[in-house]
Amino acid sequence: MYGRLADSNEAERRFDDLFGRHLEIFGEKPEALFSTSGRTELGGNHTDHNLGKVIAGSINLDTIAAVRKVPGNAVTIASEGYPVIEVDISELRIDPSLYGTTEALVKGVAASIIRRGGSIGGFKANMSSRVFKGSGLSSSAAVEVLVGTIFNSLYNGDRFSTTDLAIMGQEAENDYFGKPSGLMDQLACANGGIVGIDFRDPKAPAITPIAIDFADYGYNLVITTTGGNHADLTDDYASIPLEMKSVARFFGKSVLREVPYEQFRQNVGKLREAISNDRAILRAYHYFEENIRVDAMVDALSRKDFGTYLKLVTASGESSFKYLQNIYSPKAAGEQGIALAYMMTDSFLGGEGAFRVQGGGFAGTLEAYIPFDRTDSYARHMEKLFGEGCCTTLAIRNLPTMRIR
Repeated sequence: MYGRLADSNEAERRFDDLFGRHLEIFGEKPEALFSTSGRTELGGNHTDHNLGKVIAGSINLDTIAAVRKVPGNAVTIASEGYPVIEVDISELRIDPSLYGTTEALVKGVAASIIRRGGSIGGFKANMSSRVFKGSGLSSSAAVEVLVGTIFNSLYNGDRFSTTDLAIMGQEAENDYFGKPSGLMDQLACANGGIVGIDFRDPKAPAITPIAIDFADYGYNLVITTTGGNHADLTDDYASIPLEMKSVARFFGKSVLREVPYEQFRQNVGKLREAISNDRAILRAYHYFEENIRVDAMVDALSRKDFGTYLKLVTASGESSFKYLQNIYSPKAAGEQGIALAYMMTDSFLGGEGAFRVQGGGFAGTLEAYIPFDRTDSYARHMEKLFGEGCCTTLAIRNLPTMRIR
């Protein structure tokens, strides 16, 4: 489950600890163990919310749960490092006072299951996560998909597909958690492996699995946590789809996917005059070019042309910096951790490897492809600025969200 570089003894100890903790908290043994991975976005930065294309991978950092089914409508969750919460799923109305909480995610997923004719019920769970909050690796999406997987296994005989679970998670995040997001995070957490995703039909995204291991080409995928936090950045995230959709509306469409790229190019002058927002035009340009890049990235990986793929990764990062402009928050222009990580990585690699912003941006992490023999020295190089332990080496996990036993 954790890839060929994993320490299997350490993984077993982690599940043993989870099992024992359930007994300690709830006074009885769990009956099931679950795991849902985080995700890394490999290309397609902020394109999914306008029905674009992305390439993403599930990773060896996951959120795991020990679970026991119980009668009634109470869901009790003890997350490592947080107080125990109890959620009454007999009441599933949207409550703005719960925005940003795990309670909201549980209610949102439960409501999505009910809307699809599924069943819900009580359970007790304790969770442990290595998808650390604010990392850009989709900690909230992992929890949403994990909760959906638990309901799916305990009460629905696994009738819902990984795509169903992903859509439920997105609905919970948008409506109940109060965070606008596309579907890429949840799909990548749910499916396992590397996938190209085309959101032209958001209710049935086209998924292209890609079997590849970066280690076969002598590279590690390394993320650097820059110390920024996603907590107060909702408005920054929300501005991207809003601005892209304002460009689409100029052409009488609701999302950019419905606008021909050439039509956009021919009308930039009129568009600027009409919407009075240069950044929206730049972000729309990023959207169109990023879709083209994703197709090229999927093609390169399918052909095992890793050199071309790396060039496209860096091009994606440059586009995010110049056109999408999600490298730092305009509300806190003095804090530019990701930009500093760009600088440090660029100076270290000297044209080798590749790097780009990881995930939503504005704060959080940089993702880089580092040669095996330079990974340790890269970590030391980045620690000069971001502190000890700032770098994490990822592996692609090839298994979906799942009940383990």
